[in-house]
Amino acid sequence: MNGVASHKILGRTQLSVALLAGTMLATPLMAQDVAPPTVPAPTVPAPAAEAAPAATTIQSISVTGNQRLEAQTILSYLRLRVGQTYDRAVLDQALKDLAATELFRDFQITDNNGALQIEVTENPVINRVILEGNKRLKDDKIRPEIKLAPRQIFTRSKVRADVARIIELYKRQGRFAATVEPKMVSLDQNRVDVVFEINEGPKSKVRQINIIGNEQFSDGDLKDEMATKETGLLTILSSNTSYDPDRLAYDQQKLRLFYLTNGYADFRVISAVAELTSNKQDFIITYVVEEGERYKFGDVDVESELRDFQPTMLKSLLPMKTGDWYDAKLVEDTVESLSETAGLFGYAFADINPEFRRNPEDRTMAITFNVAESPRTYVERIDVNGNTLTHDKVVRREFRLNEGDAFNSFGVKRTENRINSLGYFQENLEIERKEGSAPDRIILETNVEEKPTGELSLSAGFSSIENFLLQASIRQRNFRGLGQQLQASVNYSSYSKSIELGFTEPYLFDRNISVGGSVYRRDLNSFNFIDNDRRTTFEQVTTGFQLNAGVPLTEFLSFFGRYSLNYDDVTLDRSVYFFGDECDPLVAGRYLCDAIGKRTTSLVGFTLSYDDRDNRIRPTRGQSASISQDFAGLGGSVKYVRTRLAASKHFNLGSRFILNISAEGGYIYPFGDAPTPTSDKVRLTDRFFLGEPQMRGFDIRGVGPRVIRYSVDYDPANPVINTSDDNRGQIDDALGGRAYYQGRIELDIPLGTGAKELGLRPSIFLDVGSVFSVKRPTLTTLNDFRETDPNAPGFGLYKFLCRNATTGESQFANETTTTTNGVTTGSGQYTTCPSGFSALAPFEERFFGDTWMPRVSIGAGVNWNSPFGPFRIDFAYALRKEEGDDTKRFSFNVGTQF
Repeated sequence: MNGVASHKILGRTQLSVALLAGTMLATPLMAQDVAPPTVPAPTVPAPAAEAAPAATTIQSISVTGNQRLEAQTILSYLRLRVGQTYDRAVLDQALKDLAATELFRDFQITDNNGALQIEVTENPVINRVILEGNKRLKDDKIRPEIKLAPRQIFTRSKVRADVARIIELYKRQGRFAATVEPKMVSLDQNRVDVVFEINEGPKSKVRQINIIGNEQFSDGDLKDEMATKETGLLTILSSNTSYDPDRLAYDQQKLRLFYLTNGYADFRVISAVAELTSNKQDFIITYVVEEGERYKFGDVDVESELRDFQPTMLKSLLPMKTGDWYDAKLVEDTVESLSETAGLFGYAFADINPEFRRNPEDRTMAITFNVAESPRTYVERIDVNGNTLTHDKVVRREFRLNEGDAFNSFGVKRTENRINSLGYFQENLEIERKEGSAPDRIILETNVEEKPTGELSLSAGFSSIENFLLQASIRQRNFRGLGQQLQASVNYSSYSKSIELGFTEPYLFDRNISVGGSVYRRDLNSFNFIDNDRRTTFEQVTTGFQLNAGVPLTEFLSFFGRYSLNYDDVTLDRSVYFFGDECDPLVAGRYLCDAIGKRTTSLVGFTLSYDDRDNRIRPTRGQSASISQDFAGLGGSVKYVRTRLAASKHFNLGSRFILNISAEGGYIYPFGDAPTPTSDKVRLTDRFFLGEPQMRGFDIRGVGPRVIRYSVDYDPANPVINTSDDNRGQIDDALGGRAYYQGRIELDIPLGTGAKELGLRPSIFLDVGSVFSVKRPTLTTLNDFRETDPNAPGFGLYKFLCRNATTGESQFANETTTTTNGVTTGSGQYTTCPSGFSALAPFEERFFGDTWMPRVSIGAGVNWNSPFGPFRIDFAYALRKEEGDDTKRFSFNVGTQF
């Protein structure tokens, strides 16, 4: 056979690198560039005189143009062999085989009387794969999904597949308008850079949801049941406004469940169509539904083959009654409830099947719950998987069942709650139940996903209470994987400073006994505000340590004991509050002067606690209650008994609404004598205080007994006390009380998925409480500035008080006079002090707030687990307050626990 058989890929665009003015040009891959190659028939010149023979023997085969590939490698892809006879069909198949390799961008076969020459031009090698324009999907999300990679052979089929894959990834993100334009840059040595230029486009939203065929329920009622939401101002934070085919199918199930719950047993979705608008930015979803007739429950019965299950007793416990509207969700919940009840008796795999008997004539649905016979089940094995750091025993000791025990569904549920409360693993962990080696054996498998339990934080923030604050702490809640807690922290703010080291062993010697201890130093500055300027009143420095131990008495009841030894040093600013070497009651107030000093407190106490909440970190149901007492007097200089009671209950209202009702109260009973005859037996620093953040709507220590000092509009004969709120300036000190109580009702409000992913948890609340019972302090009144000596000038008038800090002498001020032309005239104002004396203007101190009457506030707040740390913002309004209370409507905290 004489002639040339050749092939070139059709529609190919030559790629080149042009260096013009130092610029590298990239040629785009157009649609025709990535079209599948077509293989033309080999070209054979027409014979000159007579037809060529039908078959010829191959004499030799040579390969030219190859750079990276060996000739033998190329020949291995072909079916041509020396000595083999061939014809046009054989050469045509050889060209197809070369095309199928996708290794060449050009190739042809030349036939010279049986000497076949294969000329190839190899596809380039990929140097780099570059993604441009992708902002919503980062490189680490796209690269694992595409086939092209450096050092691979470039092929157009892979380009086509990668373009389609990238577009599919964006569709999953709801961006149906995304486009991808592939480009190549030719380099030396037959290399190329592949560039995917991505135009992400806007997120395709659901513009409108249409429902056709609904008569009993409005469009709004049905849309509320769907996970997909229409784009609008109310859904601006929701991620459910984007189109998702999986969510579309889920919404159909939600619609069906809604109708079945309301008695429409024949309901069905005829069609669900999502139409993309012409600009590819919005979807319009249309549902066509058929509601059918509404059914009621007919006869409801229970048949049981288990000897522990008496049908008569179980029937009386069924929630549905004959004549009630049919509710498929109620039926499902009943099956689950019967299964849990069977689990309590040890039947882990109880087979409970509801048998439905539909009567279209009277539109009733009769149901019989059939409880099939099954063997009592025992725990064969407990498996714990996925724990790489946490020791097995840390998880196993939370199990309320042991291997070999009779199965109990309550024990499994309690185990799940206890493991979730550890905080070491993923939320909502569930224990899987698997069949064992025999019908009466069960395997409990716990698959955990560990999450970080170590916390290293260096943070700064601003608080409406503490102004600037700085926190540095390190804590490991699962130290060495043994469940031990180790912590060290340093806190600094304008209000307080502290350093603390602590360690807790929850299971001493692998027994259910917890022990722990901590050492600390805390510096506390009590303050008030004068014309928006904060003034420190007293400073308290506490240095001490605490030891504690705990032991469970029952599954839900625990006992904790503790001992602490504290050394307190309470001081006042000598330059402000001292007169000479003594605390000045006229400046500081007698109650503050009585508080200063050094004392040692040796405190022993206990707490008896009941807690059956489903999760101690973020509970959704259950209750807790505790009573605690601390006795100060086992040594030391302070003696009292402090008692506290607390209780809390959480209700799961459904749809992720969680209601919490809590209450607490306490009382301190003192022993021994008061520090001074005029002071309360319980020192100021040991009393209870109430206000922000415990009771929102009030300022810090804003509730309860307090002393307010009012200034006076001076008039020697008739001074006027200015009692306006703007004049609570000179002193506004909370005194605390021996007794307090506090209650709270708070409702957690669920948000959409988008807000939930941001860590937002809003709530509304009502706070109520009071602190009271303190001995009325000795106060300075306006009459203390009145001249009572009948022989003194200005008898009966009000005068300034003159004091000498060096000698400690005090006297009333002299009348201020003026001299004109040698004549001295009195002004009637007694404000002039002798040299070396300082003048103190008249003032009035008043005592407020010592009452048990409740203070009430309502408001709303939101918790945000921000990237900068926990954030809490509250807006509250005091519905009821007492005279003297300090209210505050807006508060926020950053970087502190709440």
